[in-house]
Parts: sequence; C-alpha cells; structure tokens
Amino acid sequence: MTDPVAHDRAARDPAIFIRDNTLLKAPTLVPEIRLHLADAALPLWEKTEEELEQVGLPPPYWAFAWAGGQALARHLIDRPELVAGKRVLDVASGSGVVAMACLWASAAHVVANEIDGFALAAIRMNAEANGLEAGLELAGRDMLDEPTLADDGGPLWDVVLAGDVCYEKPMAERMTAWLRRHAAAGALVLMGDPGRSYRPADGLEQLAEYLVPTPRDLEDSDLRRTVVWRVLPITDG
Repeated sequence: MTDPVAHDRAARDPAIFIRDNTLLKAPTLVPEIRLHLADAALPLWEKTEEELEQVGLPPPYWAFAWAGGQALARHLIDRPELVAGKRVLDVASGSGVVAMACLWASAAHVVANEIDGFALAAIRMNAEANGLEAGLELAGRDMLDEPTLADDGGPLWDVVLAGDVCYEKPMAERMTAWLRRHAAAGALVLMGDPGRSYRPADGLEQLAEYLVPTPRDLEDSDLRRTVVWRVLPITDG
C-alpha cells in the first residue's frame, strides 16, 4: 500500500521525491558530469504512473540521460569553443545534462528550459552536485511560441540546443519550426537525435555521430546511433 503522507510530501517538495528515487551517477557517455538518475527505468516509471492520480506526478523524463542529450553533451564538452563565453538556451532540458555540459565548458550564461517542475528541481540539484550553479537560469514555461530576436535585431541567444525532442509528432513539428527561426535569427542551433521517428528529413547538417549505451528497459537496443545535427534556417527559393 502506498503512503499518502509520503505522496503529499513528494508533491509539495519534488526534491524529496528525486532524492528518494534516484542515485547520483555519471551518464555513460559523459563521465565528467553526475546527475540524479533512476537506477532502473521501469520501477520508477511504474511507481510514478501509480502516483499520478494521487499527487499529480508527471512522467519522470528528467530521471534518465537520454541518448540525444548525452551525444550533444559529449559534443560540447569535446568542443568547448562552441559555447565558451556565450549565452546558451537548452530547451526541453530534462535532466539538464546538456545545460551541465555547457556550464562545464565555460558558457557565460545558460538558460535551462522545462515545463515540468520536477525536472526544474532535478536540474537545480544536478547543478549543485557538480558545482555548476553559477551562470545557470531556470525557465519553467513553454517557450516555443516566443520571439527569437532581441530588441536590437540580433539573436536572443548565441547558441540554442535541443536533445532528443523528436519523439512525438506535434512536439517535433513545433520544436523544429522554432529552432529554425532561431537559426534564421543568427544563433548556432544544435540538436541531438538517436533516430526518433519525427526528426525532420531535411534542413539539417550532420556534425558528429556517437554510439550511446542505453538500457534495454528504456530503449529497444543496447546501443543507439545518435547524431548531433546543426539545424539550418529555411531559406526561400
């Protein structure tokens, strides 16, 4: 039987749920960074689904270092010049692995965007665990209809990043259109994708490829071929 008092505490304080249901460990492809991650995928997912109706816990996407995010984080740590000293937006940040990589690589300011309050709490805790709080800002809203240009006509961010965001068609279409607008505004826009169904078929430039170890209870194979893409603006003609 589940404990209603514990459920209520978790709903009021996501940090309690995160600490009670994760381990602090490094993703396989990004050993430089430690994250609060589920030790096994299905038990936490099933537990959260059981508790959804009682306390409104959302699916714990934040508790896993997805292949697209790991590949993008690895790429940035290996090429710190892409983000060093720059203003960065990590959209749909999840665990924050990409945001952590940017801060590790000396980005000047990183905005980690998530609509899930548990994810925002996990990102904050992960930043604290790595000593990377300085320069991190959390944005807890849907940003996909927001402008991409600053008042001076330049890009709002120097770099915009998205890891593993093409797993649902409506989300992928909105995200791709918005990322392309950022690219048209002059930002460097990068996407990490392990071959999700709704990745756009064109308007992308391949920059790097990684084989990312993945658990069988989370993905359909032990390794996912994952590509870091540069998102290109759509041009007329």
